[in-house]
Amino acid sequence: QVQLVESGGGLVQAGGSLRLSCAASGDIFSINTMGWYRQVPGKQRELVAVLTNEGSTNYADSVKGRFTISRDNARNTVYLQMNSLKSEDTAVYYCNAYNRYYRDFWGQGTQVTVSS
Repeated sequence: QVQLVESGGGLVQAGGSLRLSCAASGDIFSINTMGWYRQVPGKQRELVAVLTNEGSTNYADSVKGRFTISRDNARNTVYLQMNSLKSEDTAVYYCNAYNRYYRDFWGQGTQVTVSS
């Protein structure tokens, strides 16, 4: 089992920045990738950014050049630095871990609201 706890969401003006954090615990050595997804009411959850154990990253086209995913192995924490925020970035952001047993784990979600 992997437990994920997110923090760092909040209200920010358009053009501003936020950094989300996701602290992992439990069977962290089984994790292959960690990432961030987001969801707005009435829409499917969508990938924002993913980071593999090898250091490869993948971003949604809508956030490329504005968001950066990174990790601190010593703290078992993954970050999502979000710059130049837009109103369309408003969503609940979820941390995800995918392990070598093909299981997904999710955090509780953190609200990001960008005011225009």
